[in-house]
Amino acid sequence: MTGERDRAAMNAESAIARATLLVCVTCKSDEGPLGANLFAALAERLAAEPDIALRPIECLSVCKRPCTVALAAAGKWTYVVGDLTREAHVEDIVTAARRYAAAPAGIVPWRERPLPFRKGVVSRTPPLALAATPLV
Repeated sequence: MTGERDRAAMNAESAIARATLLVCVTCKSDEGPLGANLFAALAERLAAEPDIALRPIECLSVCKRPCTVALAAAGKWTYVVGDLTREAHVEDIVTAARRYAAAPAGIVPWRERPLPFRKGVVSRTPPLALAATPLV
């Protein structure tokens, strides 16, 4: 029952948030578990950010570019960004998440993105509604 309650609480929190930050917690290197450490730092940093829901995710399949995060929201483009570390990028990730949450379609102008979110984009995926629109 606890797992179901936790999932229900996370779903309710995600419904209120304007963006969800997914952190690959399986990212690792020779030094150890990078993703789990990045997630822990972000959890502490984002505790008072109601517009951003933070979720651990098992493997975003970008293993050659750890750590990897994704920014997603209903009706918005989804961004996957790699090459992030706990030591150097927590504030950049928070800034990017805030700007993403404030952007109506999730598209933050390139010059307004923190540097790692300019150089580290692995993919940009359209919202499902846009993907379902027939080409003209």
